[in-house]
Amino acid sequence: MIELISASRCTSCNRCVDVCPTNVFDVVDAGIPVIARPDACQTCFMCELYCPVDAMFVHPFADRHVEVRERDLEERALLGGYSRALGWQKARAGGTGADLTHRLFEIGVT
Repeated sequence: MIELISASRCTSCNRCVDVCPTNVFDVVDAGIPVIARPDACQTCFMCELYCPVDAMFVHPFADRHVEVRERDLEERALLGGYSRALGWQKARAGGTGADLTHRLFEIGVT
């Protein structure tokens, strides 16, 4: 489940808002998006994959919230960890030809 948007890393590009299939986030004028409907999160990791600055943390537990601290996530290099594990860099697929998830954003599926 989505647990964190790093205020220090987020650039307000709103890509997470665009790629979320369950409308978890709300856009904030002149601010970073907010996690408005966390219980709607399907733990698909799309927001984390498409974040170009590794500002998102999705916990693999889909059925409950897990309290996290940004400092701990940074120390353990967990911000953006899922995308790195798939070989992505700066919101772009890389490392594996089998991972075609980046095509969803290219064809406009949101």
